[in-house]
Amino acid sequence: MSVSDHVHSSCGKLTPSLASASVIVFGTAGPYRAVRTQAAELTEQTRRLIGCSSLVLVAGADAEGNCDVSPRGGPAGFVSVLDPRTVAIPDATGNKRLDTLQNVVATGRAGLLFVIPGRTTTLRVNGRACVSTRPELLSRLTAVGKPPASALVVGIEEVYPHCPKSLLRSGAWKPEQWLSADAQPTSAEVTLAQLRMPELTIADIEQAEADSLTYRYEWQADRRLPNRWAGVSLLRDRESSEFAGGADAGARRRRRE
Repeated sequence: MSVSDHVHSSCGKLTPSLASASVIVFGTAGPYRAVRTQAAELTEQTRRLIGCSSLVLVAGADAEGNCDVSPRGGPAGFVSVLDPRTVAIPDATGNKRLDTLQNVVATGRAGLLFVIPGRTTTLRVNGRACVSTRPELLSRLTAVGKPPASALVVGIEEVYPHCPKSLLRSGAWKPEQWLSADAQPTSAEVTLAQLRMPELTIADIEQAEADSLTYRYEWQADRRLPNRWAGVSLLRDRESSEFAGGADAGARRRRRE
């Protein structure tokens, strides 16, 4: 069985959406017709967009309808196009919450938004999804270095470009419109407030963040961290291990919180 055949088998039977659709949009100048091109597979042009993207936002929900969006990043083209109806995103080390993978296990669905830094064109992909650990697939996903431990595979049911207005209005790619760095709290300040652990200091968290970036974005073993930060590391490791429990792990974690 080929990698593509395995993916489609694992994700279940894919139901193509309408090749295109027209929607009525009501604006201040009265109703007008806007055509949204919606395809069930990639074209050469949308393949090229994915090849230019270094950032993709992954959306999903668990069996109870709790939603989550998380970013995935890598060099341009880190998301692999396996065939016109299948893409694979290599899993990379992050905060180890595993919400996205848990949601996919629970519902078998995912939505993607591909972003190209400096450009206002984005691409939306929706469809069936599964988590694969097939060695023959993972060996092909080396854009971020070594093969990943797993990959998020999406069987495309809908693909279409998204309106660029939000990026134009936000000035996201215009440095002259960005707020100064001191206008926002630092990531360490946000983390400290979220943890509510008075024994920790900003310095502890800043050092742990620096270490995690130095060692390939991994939260380090307790022996590398100050004792006051070790509890946080253990908590993250425990939450990660719950993924082995299947789709109910997310619900257990939420009840604990």
